[in-house]
Amino acid sequence: MAKKLYVGGIPYTSTDADLRDAFAQCGEVVSATIIMDRMTGRSKGFGFVEMADDDGAAKAIDLWNGKDFQGRKLTVNEARPMQPRDNNRRGGNGGGGDWQ
Repeated sequence: MAKKLYVGGIPYTSTDADLRDAFAQCGEVVSATIIMDRMTGRSKGFGFVEMADDDGAAKAIDLWNGKDFQGRKLTVNEARPMQPRDNNRRGGNGGGGDWQ
């Protein structure tokens, strides 16, 4: 079963392909994605790599966590499930309150 890894500390100039190639040393990579900022289109400096199996994921954590990747130290661990977002954001037009 595939296992998703969180990868932090990715250099802003790195590409998805760079990430995929680096993690392929540890086993089959199902996907490698660097998260991009919607407003600027630039990397946020973190991403996710999905390894094909638990063994490859464990090897990737051992090989890359705390190690240098293109000049920056990576943080690699098992990704946590996404938490539900609070969609009750206030802002824009009012926001409640007694205005007199």
